[in-house]
Amino acid sequence: MEVEMKIRSLMMDPITNMPIVILKEAAGSGILPIWVGAYEANAIALEIEKVVTPRPMTHDLLKNVLVGLDTSVRKVVVTCIKEDTFYALIWLERNGTLVSIDSRPSDALALALRIDCPIFVDDEVLRSSKSHADVQDKINNQELKRWLENLNDEDLGRYKM
Repeated sequence: MEVEMKIRSLMMDPITNMPIVILKEAAGSGILPIWVGAYEANAIALEIEKVVTPRPMTHDLLKNVLVGLDTSVRKVVVTCIKEDTFYALIWLERNGTLVSIDSRPSDALALALRIDCPIFVDDEVLRSSKSHADVQDKINNQELKRWLENLNDEDLGRYKM
C-alpha cells in the first residue's frame, strides 16, 4: 500500500551537515526524512523557491523531454530502503501505456515538484524507517531529545512547505 506524502521542508542535518528532505503524510502525521546530495537539494530548493534559471537544469530538461514526447508523470513512489539507501520509481504514461523508471528519490522528488504530480511512499518504507529510528532513538535518546526540544521553525530550514 502506498501513502501519499508532501514535501514538508528541506533542511540540513546538524550532525552530518547533509541536506534532508522531510516528507510528511498528506492525510496524517507521519514523516520520512530522506538524506540527499547537495546538488539534488539545490534542484529541489530551486523549484520550491520558484527560481527561474537562464537555461534548463537537468530536471527541467527531463520535464521538457516528457512534455515534448506527450508523456505524463502519474506519480513518484519511494518504494524501498536497503542498507540506508532509498529507492524510487517514476510512473510515466504515454499513449495509455504505464511504464516505471528506476530513480533516486531525490531526482524523483525534484521532477515531481516540477510536474506537480503526487508523491507516494510505500507503507513498508515508513514502517522500516520508523523501526530504524526507534532503534536509533534508544541508542541516542537523550541527545536526540535535547536536539528536538531545541528545534524551532528556523531550524527546519528556510524551505518549509
